[in-house]
Amino acid sequence: MSALLVSAAVIASCGSGGVDNDYTRYVNPFIGTDFTGNTYPGATVPFGMVQLSPDNGTPGWHRISGYYYPDSTIAGFSHTHLTGTGAGDLYDIMYMPVTNPYREAKDSILGIYSMFDHADEEGVAGYYRVKLADYGITVELTATERCGIQRYTFPEASSSVFLNLKKAMNWDATVDSHIEVVDSVTLRGYRYSTGWAADQRVYFYAKLSRPFDDVEIQSVPMSVGEGQTGAGCVARLDYETAEGEQLVIRTALSGTSMEGAQRNFEAEATGEDFDAYVAAARGKWNTELGKIVVDSDDEDLKTCFYTALYHTMTAPTISSDVDGTYRGVDKQLHKAEHVTYGTFSLWDTYRAEHPLLTILHPERVNDMVKSFLDHYDQFGRLPVWNFYSNETDMMIGYHSVPVIVDAYMKGIGDFDAQKALDACIATANKDDYRGIGFYKEHGYVPAYTEPDKWENWSLSKTLEYAYDDWCIALMADSLGREDVAAEFYARSQNYRNVYNPATTFMQPRNERGEFVTPFNPDDYTEDICESNAWHYFWSVQHDIDGLIDLVGGTERFEQKLDSMFTYAPHSDAELPIFSTGMIGQYAHGNEPSHHVAYLYNYVGKPWKAQEILAEIMHELYRNAPHGLCGNEDCGQMSAWFVLSAMGFYPVNPVGMTYDLGTPLFPRVEVSLPNGKTFTVVAKGLTKDNVYVRSVTYNGQPLDRLTITHDMIMSGGELVFEMAAEPAV
Repeated sequence: MSALLVSAAVIASCGSGGVDNDYTRYVNPFIGTDFTGNTYPGATVPFGMVQLSPDNGTPGWHRISGYYYPDSTIAGFSHTHLTGTGAGDLYDIMYMPVTNPYREAKDSILGIYSMFDHADEEGVAGYYRVKLADYGITVELTATERCGIQRYTFPEASSSVFLNLKKAMNWDATVDSHIEVVDSVTLRGYRYSTGWAADQRVYFYAKLSRPFDDVEIQSVPMSVGEGQTGAGCVARLDYETAEGEQLVIRTALSGTSMEGAQRNFEAEATGEDFDAYVAAARGKWNTELGKIVVDSDDEDLKTCFYTALYHTMTAPTISSDVDGTYRGVDKQLHKAEHVTYGTFSLWDTYRAEHPLLTILHPERVNDMVKSFLDHYDQFGRLPVWNFYSNETDMMIGYHSVPVIVDAYMKGIGDFDAQKALDACIATANKDDYRGIGFYKEHGYVPAYTEPDKWENWSLSKTLEYAYDDWCIALMADSLGREDVAAEFYARSQNYRNVYNPATTFMQPRNERGEFVTPFNPDDYTEDICESNAWHYFWSVQHDIDGLIDLVGGTERFEQKLDSMFTYAPHSDAELPIFSTGMIGQYAHGNEPSHHVAYLYNYVGKPWKAQEILAEIMHELYRNAPHGLCGNEDCGQMSAWFVLSAMGFYPVNPVGMTYDLGTPLFPRVEVSLPNGKTFTVVAKGLTKDNVYVRSVTYNGQPLDRLTITHDMIMSGGELVFEMAAEPAV
């Protein structure tokens, strides 16, 4: 059966109502594989441990996810990938089928490879297919939570399959590996690597659908840094193949042991029917994607929406085995009653990804919070950016805190709230960590200035810490711990200490309390994280009214917002790679800007927000490989779109409210986990009618520009009356 026929057959089998309920047909996994999206197009299931995807085989910023759409080579299919980040790691357990003689760039990291053509490539949620042009081999990929399933369709040839545990790309480096032949259809082993995750261990257990004719395992010494570390193993499995002959390879992963990988295999991948795995993966995606049903005649808009919803479920990822065993950040094996998760890009995802999960996946949110607390037990503080049993400390803040507090305030889960608060407090009081001691004593993190050379990203850290401190205060207040609440409410006002009324911007200060000069808000400096002072001025999500007062009132605040969206960088300005999706100084391609358009609501000019939000949704999200204007960042870029397209967004992610914007679809129905349905209707909506004249909730006029989380979870109907002119 051809790949196209397989796809058609699978589509027909998905969902209870056939094609009409197949939301996966609106998922385009190639969105974000060009420009700076850094997504991968391969197969995964919701929150799965496995991300089985093609690798172009060469390093570089654009190939962080292993795959870059403009490339024309494929050098393998590996089982682990990061989704839309700026960090080049993983690419574990890589296979590559060939016919002999095969093509190899011996003097290049590319190694064994094949050319391919996008005309012979396709992908949907849970399924990927490509034809390797140099060998005439069709490769198909699908996955379960912990297993990758491959099917190769060969020509008549002397063929081989390489299992390459030596190859590494970007930040990744092989430390040690092992391949063990159990029998003629079974392999197991492991790959240890270092890179962004300093001590990453992936174990595997694999079965082939037919015995190999011959096997050869080569092992070469590996060296990382100054000394030899271990072995880099490559297995070559040889086959004489007939025209159209197929080989199915099922590979289970584990972070704990080869035995753990085998248990995962026995739980998830005992059958050999590749099409059944595809149908199961697509069925899982349809179950999750079908929680939100959008009504639109615009196929591209629907594809942008469902692909965004898909991306919000490609991270965080499951890290525990089927029996609950996982490798902790203390490098020891632990066993949990809950599912353990990793891959938390929290500086990005606390803003919209995690609030969206509280609506659609509260049971997973509960397990994620428990995973945070496990990390705290083993490491002494909550995670910042963790994956594969490693704390990378990438980015800033202690943004596990808002995720925990948001879950607690929304009544989600059965985690120990007092322990969770204690973990938040302990994390916020790590005096020797990233300037927190000075921040606590003086109310700000001192700037990165020579010769003192204090903290980099100091201004951003001050603002991020202040927000997290407000979250701690909110939870402490709710739990009746008044002394803690008072302390952290006071700390949450530290943002005021870096506001310079002379420049009307947040401005770095040195350890002597002096504002650092020279200062230009357009500049990208060591003191501001991936942004400039325009972007970070607005990072006071917990106290917008206080920020308005600092500036001098609503009129001045509105003027500053107007400048944000109209003051474009100079034509010769050298913008960093993360300043993309620019509207004036607003950078939608980077997270600190994501809530800013909604701030027009706070000065009584929601129509200005509606204009900008419509522009962002229509112009900066496209059904094309270059359809993301910045890094996907583990779901945040897409969560912004999902929520904004429904007409609301959490300016304060822990505020229990969502600020109203402008809806993208005439009707959206959200099937909630509690069995209720929340519906958003936009009457009179067209691409030009983006302005909101009035809003009702369950038939009653809404006299504010917010809705609450309880209103959503209670079900009901939110109705927008749309118009072509603003209600000024």
